[in-house]
Amino acid sequence: MNMFYFIMQSSMFFMIPLLIVALGGMFSERSGIVNIALEGKMVMGAFTGILFIMTFQNPDPAVTDQGILLLGLLVAMLTGIVMAFLHAFASINLNANQIISGTAINLFAPAFAVYVAIFYLHEQHVPFLNQFRISSVPLLGSIPILGPIFFQNTYITTYLGFLIFGISAFVLYKTKFGLRLRACGEHPQAADSVGVNVVKIRYAGVLISGALAGMGGLIWIIPISTRFGGSVAGYGFLALAVLIFGAWRPKRILFAAFFFGILQTIANSFTGIPFLLNLGIPAAFYNIVPYVATLVLLAFTSKNTQAPRASGQPYDKGKR
Repeated sequence: MNMFYFIMQSSMFFMIPLLIVALGGMFSERSGIVNIALEGKMVMGAFTGILFIMTFQNPDPAVTDQGILLLGLLVAMLTGIVMAFLHAFASINLNANQIISGTAINLFAPAFAVYVAIFYLHEQHVPFLNQFRISSVPLLGSIPILGPIFFQNTYITTYLGFLIFGISAFVLYKTKFGLRLRACGEHPQAADSVGVNVVKIRYAGVLISGALAGMGGLIWIIPISTRFGGSVAGYGFLALAVLIFGAWRPKRILFAAFFFGILQTIANSFTGIPFLLNLGIPAAFYNIVPYVATLVLLAFTSKNTQAPRASGQPYDKGKR
């Protein structure tokens, strides 16, 4: 059972950022704006969030300051919103190619993060103290099975991820905004004909996407490292795969994120799993498993998944 708990807890560390970033991509693409800039927004969110935490956290290793982490997440969200605004302005106001706009952000973000880190700290990596692990949540940590999985050796970001999932599903399917968002991604001219401001809705979708992607970048780095070097290891692109595999629907995105979280756990923690370690398979094999699985799954499922019809198409008010 200890090995089972280890695998499940490790999967949460990889699953939650994938879930949050994929949900962010869902809001953007449901509004009609393709967002391949998730990687760049994750990098920028992680960079500014870690820089904030490094600057303001208490250097005493015995101190656990969840407030600093929450403020760091807020900084990461604001950074993601700024990057998303650039993408939205280019895609909506200038009718620029949305793929090129997203690619530009992906290329800009790591270079900017490394440059500022070297200029500010005289080194490429931004270090921080990981003081945010919760060894056990009072009362809940003692619940059989569920306690060791969800409430021991965990982070507050895990609960935040599930909260964002619930809110996202509710907003998308149970609110007027969610209905308008989906309408703008399917047939923006029809939405406009009944008084929906397509530009504002698309801006909202992209900005929400940026906020969640920025937050997801910081959430990805916190449990697995104590320094950030300007990369999120392709997680933004993996989140895109989760989004597509999840068919732009919150529940399916949740299951897809869990599946890829398991694969990432195998890739990163196979040395702690005796069965896999004893197989004698080279480490490189485990490292490529999540990405090979991504290609295979998308090859078999992409024909049966339908993106929002107007996704990637600049809005033309006179088009019918």
